[in-house]
Amino acid sequence: MMEKWLPDSDTDPRLKMVEENLKEIRFHMGEAAVRSGRRPEDITLLAVTKTVAPDLINHAIECGVDKIGENRVQEFLSKKPDLHLDSVGVHLIGALQTNKVRKIVGEVEMIQSVDRIHLAREISRISEEKGLVTHCLVEVNIGEEQSKSGIPRDEAMELVEQIAELPGIQVEGLMSIPPICETSAQVRQYFSNMHQLFLDIKAKKLDNVCMKYLSMGMSGDYQEAILEGSNLIRPGTALFGLRKK
Repeated sequence: MMEKWLPDSDTDPRLKMVEENLKEIRFHMGEAAVRSGRRPEDITLLAVTKTVAPDLINHAIECGVDKIGENRVQEFLSKKPDLHLDSVGVHLIGALQTNKVRKIVGEVEMIQSVDRIHLAREISRISEEKGLVTHCLVEVNIGEEQSKSGIPRDEAMELVEQIAELPGIQVEGLMSIPPICETSAQVRQYFSNMHQLFLDIKAKKLDNVCMKYLSMGMSGDYQEAILEGSNLIRPGTALFGLRKK
């Protein structure tokens, strides 16, 4: 198979860095997928583009990235005119305030950070107004950390069931960020717990719920996440380098 043509990056080392980092991530993705009994193409890569300049994002897209994730509504909307998004799905992965729902519904393919019924109802209401169905993931605070958003693990099933009854919104899976762990075994246990929750909800076969994505794993732990069942990883610094403050 011929390699995908890549733009000339000789004049800008940042572009070359993105190319090389993407190749490395895809290699490790594929390796972990095979070890987990799946195919490399079973894993979706979502490039986290928080604070990343549009030219770097566009280069990643030219290199084959077809999904990006933004943390902040206003940052994404300000960058959007400069992004080449014709064949790219955009996910909102950061915490979403209800007063920002109207601005983002219809602008992204998915909202990964739905963690309370009040937010889901507002997404439902605005989506209905706009004649849309907004796809979402329920964010689970698997480590029950006060510093992180997300619904507690033991309340996730009930939230999914409540959202399933709303029009204009559809749950397509779960998202989570585990606590910082000292060992690979510790983080894998959190990922394993998330995978079991995902399977438990999927087994319910709820109407208006399509358990398609288990979004977990970022730059430092995406390989462990894949080994424990993730099928959507969210690398950022591993692809674009350290973020600017």
